[in-house]
Amino acid sequence: MSFMKGDLFAKARRLVKGLAKPKPAWLKAMEQAPPATFPRADGKVKKISLPEDLYIKKFFDKYPESLYHDAVKISSFDPVPARLFALRVLELKEHGVSEEKAMAVADMEYRTEKKAKKAAYNRLKQIACLQGKKPPPNPYPCPIEEIQAEEYKYIAERRANPKILKIVEKMREEKKAQAGKIRR
Repeated sequence: MSFMKGDLFAKARRLVKGLAKPKPAWLKAMEQAPPATFPRADGKVKKISLPEDLYIKKFFDKYPESLYHDAVKISSFDPVPARLFALRVLELKEHGVSEEKAMAVADMEYRTEKKAKKAAYNRLKQIACLQGKKPPPNPYPCPIEEIQAEEYKYIAERRANPKILKIVEKMREEKKAQAGKIRR
């Protein structure tokens, strides 16, 4: 029945009308009270856009290294820096500040916050060194380094897994055999 157009009700009616199937008991009830039909989209899905999307794009144009924050912290409760920047610009615009000034203020706040976080971590490292302890892990790590740390365990596994080592050895032997054939 998948080749026929229409819903289950229309398909059943056509099959009964063409004498391909006996009339089911539920068909009469459905004819008296047909199911609701929902409007279909014309294949065009409207793009959802938020007011802050424009400022998020501008933020990423200015700070492309921040693109990775979204990918890593997607399940975090704290909004990513780009969204904070955009929301701050919108908040300032609501108070009557021009767009250029609002973006400049939000940019300055972002940079000062970033510097303060770096300074705080450097101070933590100094305190740990003075106490003779191991420095604490960076609470504000680079997102690229976080991704690389996650991937490292898989890279290390490739070097130690005996199954993979056998495959690599087999590929080397095949490559040597192929190189020997080419030289002859």
